[in-house]
Amino acid sequence: MITIKNENTQQRVKKELKESVILFAGDSGDGIQLTGTQFTNTSALLGNDISTFPNYPAEIRAPQGTLAGVSGYQLHLGSVNIYTAGDLSDVLVVMNAAALKANIKALRPGGIIIANTEGFGAKNLELAKYPKGVNPLKDGSLDKFTIYEIEVTKLTRACLADSGLGTKEIDRSKNMFVLGFLLWMYDRSMDPTISFLKEQFKKRPELITLNEKVLRAGYNYGDTTETFTTRYEVKAAPMPKGIYRSIMGNQATAIGLIAAAKKSGLTLFYGTYPITPASDILHELAKHKNFGVKTFQAEDEIAAISSAIGASFGGNLGITGSSGPGIALKTEAIGLAVMLEIPLVIINVQRGGPSTGLPTKTEQADLLQALYGRNGECPVVVVAASSPSDCFTMAFEACRISLEHMVPVILLTDGYIANGAEPWRFPSSKDLPDIKVNFTTKKNAVMASESGPIEVFHPYKRDEKLARPWAIPGTKDLEHRIGGIEKENETGNISYDPENHELMTKLRQEKVDLVANYIPEQKIDNGKEKGKVLVLGWGSTYGSIKTAVIECIANGIDVSHAHVKYMNPLPRNLGKILKNFDKVLMPEINNGQFSKVIRDKFLINTVNFNKIKGVPFSSGELKAKIEELAK
Repeated sequence: MITIKNENTQQRVKKELKESVILFAGDSGDGIQLTGTQFTNTSALLGNDISTFPNYPAEIRAPQGTLAGVSGYQLHLGSVNIYTAGDLSDVLVVMNAAALKANIKALRPGGIIIANTEGFGAKNLELAKYPKGVNPLKDGSLDKFTIYEIEVTKLTRACLADSGLGTKEIDRSKNMFVLGFLLWMYDRSMDPTISFLKEQFKKRPELITLNEKVLRAGYNYGDTTETFTTRYEVKAAPMPKGIYRSIMGNQATAIGLIAAAKKSGLTLFYGTYPITPASDILHELAKHKNFGVKTFQAEDEIAAISSAIGASFGGNLGITGSSGPGIALKTEAIGLAVMLEIPLVIINVQRGGPSTGLPTKTEQADLLQALYGRNGECPVVVVAASSPSDCFTMAFEACRISLEHMVPVILLTDGYIANGAEPWRFPSSKDLPDIKVNFTTKKNAVMASESGPIEVFHPYKRDEKLARPWAIPGTKDLEHRIGGIEKENETGNISYDPENHELMTKLRQEKVDLVANYIPEQKIDNGKEKGKVLVLGWGSTYGSIKTAVIECIANGIDVSHAHVKYMNPLPRNLGKILKNFDKVLMPEINNGQFSKVIRDKFLINTVNFNKIKGVPFSSGELKAKIEELAK
């Protein structure tokens, strides 16, 4: 900690922090997500490790000032390795009373509240359902916190008084005042945000000037107001050398798909229908036409997947994406792709359900849907991403498996990692594996005829992976029949023969099972290879589990962590790993779906730990459960 002085000679303390959690909250129209994103990007450029948790209201525009309309953005930044967005925040920035009420329980005792006083008028307090006459900033109920009341709205209006804009337009800039103040408070540069404004409003330079003016006003307010005596410094984290960017899960998914298309030499076709929280994959892919990406926004979910199937049949990398409700509508077409045995990647960015459920909240409840949610015996490969940057890896891997094994693959992410962000080191193209695609151009079988043996093409004749040949329509002499009716083995002719149906059913299942020979074996992420407790996770629980296990190991607890990314087929050595531990704890953001699979396959009495609240696990609650189990 060092003491510094500004031009007014007041003493200022600069305090170095290893990590800090900031939670921005306000109405969905207050620009909270933009404020959080810009602060995150600035921190990433400074070399901090980061993890974020955007929390959107479900309504497109909930009534202003109400609890339903609160939008939040939590950022965890550090000079140490960061794996989660943080359990409790150190600083809570609230634009109105509803934002405070909705998020005060997420602030640690002794934390800082930065409140926009204009958001705590009588009407705002009433909308937030505080009792009449009660103002939490004044009644002593928040005495265990440090409160900074700032007239954000008033100061923003004063800053732009001569702009010629109306009050409503001016108030849209108050998030820039807050951002400027936070940049001062955490000793960050305004330059990245100014560069963003210049790019964002390059066609309207007057808006660049106005927003920059408010940003600087917020920064200078912190620098010149004697109330604020402490600034914070979070130094760069010791990360491996390389070129980094802050990336969200949906962005990483899109870039992973593009990388797979380039490494396979195929054209990427993405057929989709907009749905929260998967729509940003379409938005990101649509920006990259320079890579030959083709995007198609269909009229409904069935048309979306059908277009992707058609693209794959035509020799492209066919991909579709949705969330749980949309995947439900796509199931018949997924069955068609299984019967056709063509490559297809289906992305499910999971959200709370059932039905419309919780459109903007996270959940892991579509695993059983991915594994079994189709008519008939209809096996597909299922993989799952564990973090925002891992969405790149697993999107690439989903494409590789689909193309090399001629099988549909479902990629599971969820709202938490899809919208969350973390630093991502750019991979080099030369370090990515090639994806082998071999289009068939020759006949592959001999058939007897009256004139003697003749060469023919059998579309379901298989290789060592049980993958059938991929013949592009129009290739000379390779005409073949497609459709959803059962195929005769090898020839592809329609067949209702009982023995053939059973044979084809078992072949399709065996083909999926054989993928286990072409994926990595399961590894222990943290801890010993044998011990008392294994925490077995999948998907977005990774960061919380890793943080909790690291802390428990440091406290002398015998615990290990393994995280599964290949859900079907499972890694070949997973059963062996599970038998090396006395107890297997399985945290899931569902009612125990993966636990059912593990119990069924390995006959292990797992310990379920489930949370179905639309929010991720905190590392603290996982740590407590591990400690309880270890006793």
